[in-house]
Amino acid sequence: MIDPPSTAAARRGRPRSAAVDEAVIEAVLRLIAEGSTLAELTMEGIAREAGVGKATVYRRWPGKEALLLDVLATVDGKIPEEVPGASFRDDLIRAVEWIRRRGLAKRDSAIMRSMITEAQASTELWKRYHETVIATRRTALADLLKRGMADGHIRPELGSDVELLVDFVTGPMLIRTTLHPGADLPDDLPERLADLLLDGMRPRDCPF
Repeated sequence: MIDPPSTAAARRGRPRSAAVDEAVIEAVLRLIAEGSTLAELTMEGIAREAGVGKATVYRRWPGKEALLLDVLATVDGKIPEEVPGASFRDDLIRAVEWIRRRGLAKRDSAIMRSMITEAQASTELWKRYHETVIATRRTALADLLKRGMADGHIRPELGSDVELLVDFVTGPMLIRTTLHPGADLPDDLPERLADLLLDGMRPRDCPF
């Protein structure tokens, strides 16, 4: 099992330089955003991109997998908490808009595509990515949908299908941002998607 870099460094008695750590992690993210796959990344290439020596990188991370795990840990997978909108529809639109904006961010989209492509090649890496990014996003959306059910905006009989509803909310936008990176993401897409979803989820006597 790979020790966290901070644990390994502490055991060696070497102080960590936050600036160097950030430079190396930023180099990885930059390379991915520019089109490199995780398989193509090398410790030597990462060190060169970061402007540090290869030995400096290896003192912090024993190998590429350990470094990539730390890179994934820097990706914020939690939807920012915001003041609730005027309605459940507003909150749903805000959640979908957040996904759209992440899709418009070249770096985040590139990381997601790389993770999907290489999931089969690195079970541990995919597990960490799921734990630090995907799971927290799904939990936030599930909580939103449960609040919608509690407030009468979603049919109560759908309570056993919350995970499926999360797929319905995230699926269309993720398909456009990860599988079709050139797809159009217009400003009104979250509102259109939210209304399409609500037409199928809400009770027939609920306006929104």
